[in-house]
Amino acid sequence: MISDKLSHASSIFDPTLLSRCISCGFCLPACPTYALTCDEASSPRGRITLMRALESGTLPADDPTLAEQASFCLGCRACEPVCPAGVQYGELLEQWRDFQWTGRRRPLAVRFLIFAAERARAHRIAGRLRRAAHTPAGASQHSLMLGCFERSLFPGVSRSALALAPELAVPSNQGCCGALHAHNGEPGRGRQLAEQLGAQLPGQIVTTSGGCAAHLSSVIGRDRVSELSEYMLHRVTGQVRIGDRRARVALQDSCHLRNGLDVWREPRAVLSTVAEYVELPGAARCCGAAGTYALVRPRDSRRVLDPKIDEIEAAGIDYVVAVNPGCLRQLRQGLRRRKSAVRALHIADILRLAAD
Repeated sequence: MISDKLSHASSIFDPTLLSRCISCGFCLPACPTYALTCDEASSPRGRITLMRALESGTLPADDPTLAEQASFCLGCRACEPVCPAGVQYGELLEQWRDFQWTGRRRPLAVRFLIFAAERARAHRIAGRLRRAAHTPAGASQHSLMLGCFERSLFPGVSRSALALAPELAVPSNQGCCGALHAHNGEPGRGRQLAEQLGAQLPGQIVTTSGGCAAHLSSVIGRDRVSELSEYMLHRVTGQVRIGDRRARVALQDSCHLRNGLDVWREPRAVLSTVAEYVELPGAARCCGAAGTYALVRPRDSRRVLDPKIDEIEAAGIDYVVAVNPGCLRQLRQGLRRRKSAVRALHIADILRLAAD
């Protein structure tokens, strides 16, 4: 219960992180929720002001504005690359939700997804039934990470990744990386799961999920984690063609991959090799999937997505490519609502299409 934590309010946030913000406002134009509302409280600067008020006791823990803004934030971290003071907003948000989302105050959809993510045996069975990639135990020095929900929702992604890089080991007994927990009020459990996965998988870990890559890197080290486009950067072959022309493709960045790991050039480079690459004006802006956000706040998620679908429709492209399964699901739903002819593909699938 939040009431049980009130006496410990002075230790909610890392004081070094909380004091770093200088309230300059550079984050405002980068923030998707501020763009929706033009409300200071819905910006990173405004939310840090709320965090400071919570820390000092100026606002009580059950203040409705605190609850609303902890939920309304996408957690996309677009504020971090533009911040001259180097504020680590993503870590502050995790600390805030760790305190704010206690017990029944955690959104029901988040509780359900965290419960489901912990069901490792169920994910293994689902992966086998859906024919996600799997290799026998061997001595490979590199591993392919299977996402918890990706195994059942998009099993073809891991199959494509393994077809592109058959040297990868794909143990079926691997568990959750903990990103879902870390971003939704359980950072300690998120770190624990990442450490367990790092111990389960040998050598360099290749991921097909930008959010998982960023979280896993933060716990077990950047040197052990590569997103698929990084791993395939100088190995892509073939062309994706529509009739007698190269296919026109665009990219939707993974927020955590771009803003947390600075990985955005690599997927563009590999796509430019296999097709005619078209840069969307808002490729770097969040699509509104944001992990659990599309389930917790579906209306706001769609408000973030709709301008992006407008851009995709106006770009004259054949494919829009995602580097994160949540983004892929979000884009497909948006394009389906518009009855669009543009197809959304994971980067693993389009690279395999080129290679074939």
